[in-house]
Amino acid sequence: MRLCSILPVWIGGLALAGGLCWPQEPPPPSPPVPLVLAGGTVVDVTNWGRSAKDQQDAIVIVSEGRITEVGSRADVPIPKNARVVDCTGKFLIPGLVDGFAGMNSQGQASADLYMGVTTVVARAGSARGHIDFNANPRPHLYPIDSIGSTDDWSLLIGQKDWAARLKQGAHPAELSPQDTARQLNDTARMGTRVLWLGPDLTAANTQLIIARAHQMGLVTYGEFVSTPYEVGIRAGVDVLLHMGRYELGVIPNELQAPLVDDPNGSAANTAYDYAQHLPPTDLHLRDYARFVAAHHAALMPTFSLYFLNLPGHRNLWLEPAAALLDPANLSQPPDRATGETVYPLSPWTRRLPAVAQRWMQGNQRKKADQAAMRLWQVNQTIYAAYPHYLAASGAPAMGTMPGISLHTELEMLVRLGLSSREALAAATNNYALQFGWTELGQIAPGRRADILVLDSDPTKNIWNVRRISTLILDGSVVDREALLSQKK
Repeated sequence: MRLCSILPVWIGGLALAGGLCWPQEPPPPSPPVPLVLAGGTVVDVTNWGRSAKDQQDAIVIVSEGRITEVGSRADVPIPKNARVVDCTGKFLIPGLVDGFAGMNSQGQASADLYMGVTTVVARAGSARGHIDFNANPRPHLYPIDSIGSTDDWSLLIGQKDWAARLKQGAHPAELSPQDTARQLNDTARMGTRVLWLGPDLTAANTQLIIARAHQMGLVTYGEFVSTPYEVGIRAGVDVLLHMGRYELGVIPNELQAPLVDDPNGSAANTAYDYAQHLPPTDLHLRDYARFVAAHHAALMPTFSLYFLNLPGHRNLWLEPAAALLDPANLSQPPDRATGETVYPLSPWTRRLPAVAQRWMQGNQRKKADQAAMRLWQVNQTIYAAYPHYLAASGAPAMGTMPGISLHTELEMLVRLGLSSREALAAATNNYALQFGWTELGQIAPGRRADILVLDSDPTKNIWNVRRISTLILDGSVVDREALLSQKK
């Protein structure tokens, strides 16, 4: 009887001891703490900036790097465990996209973020250096690679199979169709998002690349010379890149034909000179503008590359973010004291009197300013046909500065004639519309939580996009002031 009463206790003790020794199931992870932006106005950037259905006193809920809910206070309850940021009286816009720029250092990455640029479509090159994929923190990087031609800066140049094929001589050379097809597949596997179609590509190769790229979900940027612009546009190229380049679409056939054999020499110089000197009222220019507007291609003018040559510019070195930038990592940085473009003289001019040197530099500046103004007037005519625009800075080439110059680009788009809302859309949701990049560009459920909280209404004045009170990247609040010390 006694044994029977002890036995259950002994067995229970063994069971308890065994339970203590056996591996325990880990506790379930704590649910993520949502971030709530409460009371601000969500700015509408849909429909190419032509819609104006702003949502006032909105609740925006962010969880695990994505926007999960957007709506009115009445419709969207705030979770009890949320971190709430009071946005009363403020304006919420998506993080900005710079559609064509370099990012070669931590300083440039920090400058981009400080100015609200949360995505950079990044291109390596002699004027922009290598892309710094190791910068931290940094914007999201969507790499650009050249396609169909030799290029010492190609993202594939370091691979054994491509080093010899892509090695560039005195000028780029077109690859064979077979090598181009392989290059498409290999660069896509590396994570390339955009293909740059350069001056030496001929029409047949251009058409094949665009068709294949779209099948693969890749975006195409055209900077054509050998290929007539009409051919590239009809083939469905996504972007016409750079003021000073896409105006070639207006040249006559007798100037276009020699460009197949001479895309970088005297024939090209003659063609550019013709396009830049065309009167803005010329009927051929107006016809070309209407042709562009009627097709899929969007314009990415990178006006900022000419900002210092156009009226109304200012010293970009006075911007707080400029303190992050090393002039050695910029191409043709402006003079620190004046903010003006520096025009270097040939060594032999050092023997001339200072007054003669100043005269020569002034003459260079005058010619550059006149050329920029001619291009600007041509672009005013193109704008009148109302094509679609995408904002990009081209930084850090030709005196542009990462982050800072995307805002000069927005200013120039407004000066061209776009409304402030349309210019803002050009740096946000237009990328989703034109490229299908629906992970960005809007403050809407399912989009990436890259958000700028502004102190003033950006639709009233594009300058207000600079008045950032809170920066959110991937759903996390970034300390903007701390970014000012992120220089390398």
